[in-house]
Amino acid sequence: MGVELTLPALRDLSEGAAVLGTGGGGDPYVGRLLVERQLRAGRTVRVIDVAELPDDALVLPCALMGAPTVFWEKLPGPKGITTALRTLEAHLGRRAAATMPIECGGFNSMIPLLLGAETGLPVVDADGMGRAFPELQMETFAVMGVPGSPMSIASDHGDAGIIDAVDNKRMERLARAMTVQMGGSAYICDYPMDAATVRRTAVPGTLTLARRIGETLRTARERHRDPFEALTAMLAGTIYSHGLVLFRGKVIDVDRRTVDGFARGGVRLAAMDDPADVMEITFQNEHLVARRNGRPAAIVPDLICTLNSETGSPVTTEALSFGQRLTVYAISTPAIMRTPEALDCFGPAGFGLTEPYTPVEELTASHLR
Repeated sequence: MGVELTLPALRDLSEGAAVLGTGGGGDPYVGRLLVERQLRAGRTVRVIDVAELPDDALVLPCALMGAPTVFWEKLPGPKGITTALRTLEAHLGRRAAATMPIECGGFNSMIPLLLGAETGLPVVDADGMGRAFPELQMETFAVMGVPGSPMSIASDHGDAGIIDAVDNKRMERLARAMTVQMGGSAYICDYPMDAATVRRTAVPGTLTLARRIGETLRTARERHRDPFEALTAMLAGTIYSHGLVLFRGKVIDVDRRTVDGFARGGVRLAAMDDPADVMEITFQNEHLVARRNGRPAAIVPDLICTLNSETGSPVTTEALSFGQRLTVYAISTPAIMRTPEALDCFGPAGFGLTEPYTPVEELTASHLR
């Protein structure tokens, strides 16, 4: 059953996951190295379609929680996520049949692969965000009525516990406070559910999508082709149907700080041929809104990606720095993430933004260069 993950596929998946991370989710580079180490040691990772599981099979999604800026100084490992899994299994009195990402973007695309290599569990090819979001309640699972708790949380030091919150927003607040006390990062398993519920509530095929994005960018570089044109053509045949360049420019300012377990701030870019033409991006771990000369060009939940202008390689929020030449690239979200219920959860208002949600394909006509 499923597809066994190879080293080349892992490298492509890692780069594609950083694109889907929309600046956040943590840089998957270290996570990729951790999974590579497992594969080189002879362990395997199987990525499966949820249809391969019986309806009542227990699936335990997993992730690393915290500010991406912390991961650069406090490197994660396999022990904490295995502790989180076993803690939740013990609480539920059941063994998991599979794990999966809660978000397919950034570092958290690697954590289920690491857990799968450590435990032998297959990894379901789906997730609950279709990208990366900064808060635990911002899941298609939650939008469709799945409770996030009981959830488990563990530290690198062996601490572990169960959070059984009254609702998903309360779960996020409690888990965030514990993460801060654990040093700014923690390992979690949440949204325990059966496979039938995964089929109903998850964004399907996102690990495969991440691998295809990485493969597309790599192939374009190898063939000396425009990576952005190649990416746009590839996305057109997926549920993420619109991919387009919003802006090309140079970073002229970065404001980034770690606050309450999040990397918050913004970045400003000026066009190379017209310094008065400016794009400003606001982020909370992930990019939330891109404004060109004060007018929104793309807004959450659509994906706003900062990519190296020459190679198409993704640049995360913690890696943004003065003078970088970047292309701001937008990707439309699938229909499951654009329902009124979904937008109430992780649309602009969920982040305190005043602008209404407008699909990126409708916003961009007047902004394209």
